[in-house]
Order: sequence, then structure tokens, then C-alpha cells
Amino acid sequence: MRVLVLTSSTGGGHNTRARAFAAWAKREPDLGLEVVIHQALEQTHGLYRFGVGLYNWIQRTAPRLHHLYFNFLEVAGACKSPAMMLGVERFRAVLREVRPGAVLSVHGSLNHGFFAVARETLRDPKPRCVTYCGELFGGYGFSRHWVNPQADLFLGAVPETVAAARRWRMPEERARAAGFLLDPAFYAPRMDEAARRRCLRERYELDPDRCTLLLTTGAVGANNHVALLNVLLASPHRPQVIVLCRPQSVWQEVASWATVHPELPVRPLEYTDRMAELLQCVSAVVARPGTGTTSEALLSGCPILFNGLGGVMPQEGITLKFAAAHGFGGVLRRAADLPARLEPWLREPHRLVEERGRMARACPAGTPRGVLELVSARPML
Repeated sequence: MRVLVLTSSTGGGHNTRARAFAAWAKREPDLGLEVVIHQALEQTHGLYRFGVGLYNWIQRTAPRLHHLYFNFLEVAGACKSPAMMLGVERFRAVLREVRPGAVLSVHGSLNHGFFAVARETLRDPKPRCVTYCGELFGGYGFSRHWVNPQADLFLGAVPETVAAARRWRMPEERARAAGFLLDPAFYAPRMDEAARRRCLRERYELDPDRCTLLLTTGAVGANNHVALLNVLLASPHRPQVIVLCRPQSVWQEVASWATVHPELPVRPLEYTDRMAELLQCVSAVVARPGTGTTSEALLSGCPILFNGLGGVMPQEGITLKFAAAHGFGGVLRRAADLPARLEPWLREPHRLVEERGRMARACPAGTPRGVLELVSARPML
């Protein structure tokens, strides 16, 4: 079966899941899936492409302003039906070229009009239309556009996601909890202590006996690295820090800061394809409360502190609800909050062990092979 995966670059989590689906299809050749990834919003119409850019600009500069944008999109529903869609013929051309047996959406705006166009364009046979939603909780911040009761299947990362879909009238028999959809590296056997120490010492030239903090940069460059490094520098308990930097200008800024302040060990990285390894090496990670890094941290058993500086977007708010419901994580509203959040973990290492236990209990079982099997199954309608 050929699967057309619909995604968009609003944030980084949607593309992460699209790439993971393709990677698992290659890993599990017995399923016979050929995957084509399509940036549906950006490649359908310029106005949608502008909206993606606006979304990412808000995330980088003023996350709390996204409440206005989110609520506008909830009402507008620009891709709710084929009649409302712009550039629909471009999408029809993609469908005719790919001729998928299944269309998989991993984005909240692509589950209605795009599914309807797929069914109108490819009639014999009609493609199976499936949504995979990586959000972690319902309520305000969970877009109603995720849920199309006419879709063949709704797959949620966790039971809370499925419950949210059912509240938006997704039939119970077509809503399933399917676990996280992440790269195969996150499902490899865990590193043992000797491998963890060797990785920190040899790859990152850091002390394996010292607390190591990872600061992440979102896919669109959202970060508060220098502000957080400044408060760590002034803190009596100084961890060593690995900093993920995107774009290159962020790396230059952090590298310059590290040169001026050698008393705080800092390792800036422009890019890494070793995220699964890195999250097992470090003591904790600071990240925006998106579903991507949160899911990766849960699967890796890496304690997480959520960067809420500048406010929290609605979609990030539901991640915080999930974390609060399961008793893990903490929110930084100001950079100055970081030392106080870290201090108990630095002073009493058993607290980190307890935190990992809570995260393990919140983590769904299984691997993405189950997602691939559900997407490729015979239509249920």
C-alpha cells in the first residue's frame, strides 16, 4: 500500500511524526508500505504558507499571542470542506500522481477538506483516511479540527487524546489509543550506566559525575538560552549544560556566551541526529511544552522542565495538563525560576529517580508498528 502522509511545518512535532512513520515503514518491510510525505499547507496555497510562517513567528517571539490565532482558526476552519479550500487543484494533482491507498494526516488542519478531496479524486477504490494525533490532553488547546467523524480511524497518542476525540463526536469504535509515533532510535534498548558515562565523557567532553542539563531549541528556533544560562551562572548549584541551537545564529550567540563564561561548562550543538541517545545521557531537559520533545523525554525517561517564558500557547497548555495529571515536570514562567526547580534534584538525586518513575507510568506501551498496522488495515466504513 502507498500511504500519503499529510503534514505541515507549524512547529516541529508534525514533521517529526511524519518522518517517524516513513522510518518505521522502512524498518518493517513485511507490511509492504510505501510512504510519500506531503507538506500539505505550504504546497497547496500561498495563503496557507503565510499562515504557517505566522504561526512560527508567534511561537518564536510572543507565545501568549497565539491564543488569538488559535481561536481565530477554530472559528474560521479554512480547510473544513473542499469548497472552502484554496489551491485545491494542486492537491488533486498530488493525489493523482501518488494514488495512495491510505491518506494519513498528522496535523490538526488537514483532517476534513483534504480527506474529502482525496475521496472525491480517487473513487475506485477510495483511499482509507486516518488521523494520527500526537496531542496529549483535551480541553482548551485541543483543536476541534483534529476530529472528523467521517474519517476511517482516529489514532491518539494516549487515552486522554482519544477521550478528547470522542467528546468531539468521533465514534467510539473508530477511535484508538496507539502510543507515540517517534523515530525507531527511541525504541532501541536503553543505554546502561557505563555507556551513559562514556557518552558524556567522550562525545561531549563533560563530567559524567556532574548534573547535566539539556536546553533545547524548537524546530522554528524558539529559545531562551542566554537568559537561562545567565541565571545558571549566578546559581550556587551549577550544572553543566548542553545547548541545542537552531538556526546557526543561535549557535553563534551561545558559543560566544560560553567563551566569555568558561566557569559554566556549556556545549552548544548546531544540530544532532542523536536525540534519543542525548536524552538518556543528560540528567534533565528544558523544553517548550510541545508534544514532540515531551513524548521523546517520556520515552527516554528524561525528567523535563517546561519553558513557559513569554507565555504558553494553547497547544502547549494541554501538554502541561497531561504532565500535571501524571505528576511530572514543572513550568518555568521566568528564567529565574530555573535554579529553584533544579535545586531539589541536585541536592537529592533520589528525587530524579522518583520523577523518572512517574514519567514511566505516564508513557504508553508499544511501538509505532501498531500505528502502521492500523493505518494499512482494511477500511472500517
